[in-house]
Amino acid sequence: MFRIAEAAAHPATETGQETQRLAAQGVPGLVIPPDFEEAYYRGGNLPEQLRRLFSTVNPARIDEDALEPLAARAQALIRTTYLLDDAVQAFYRALGTAGLDVGELHARRPGTLSTESAQVTPPGTAALHAVKRLWAQDWVFDAVLARLDDSGSVALEARPTLLIPGPPGWPDTERAAVLGVPTALVSPLGLVGLP
Repeated sequence: MFRIAEAAAHPATETGQETQRLAAQGVPGLVIPPDFEEAYYRGGNLPEQLRRLFSTVNPARIDEDALEPLAARAQALIRTTYLLDDAVQAFYRALGTAGLDVGELHARRPGTLSTESAQVTPPGTAALHAVKRLWAQDWVFDAVLARLDDSGSVALEARPTLLIPGPPGWPDTERAAVLGVPTALVSPLGLVGLP
């Protein structure tokens, strides 16, 4: 994990294109790289559990009524799986280094608008829960159905996650015009997104 300011030293596949733009604008925050999410899935044996959970789904003939409760169970599985102690400690240290171990923050995937917020106190458990809730959004019914329609599988690739101080932002057309981008998100703390 590393601060958004350090994103330029990492490949865009590890940070997301938006993160590079945020770094150029001096937006504070933390990047959780895809390998951290992959380790979470592997450490909790989630790929196998999810494979078994969705084993009855036929991508050629999707029964949406049967898929909906499976998606809800998958979300619960993602939210309730534990991280290994070493990973939790690394997460807490990264929060402290980025100054995100106290106060409000929000988690978001680069290039998306969906967020999860938390009011954090040391060591940062609320931030970790917000990240897990964000990752669980990959398993909402519409997301699972879209993956089945697009690729014939519920599988997904790990992606970067951003932790940004303050509340989630809202679109600001004037700021977007000044920066020459389609969308700029601002909060009371300033610029928080360029999806």
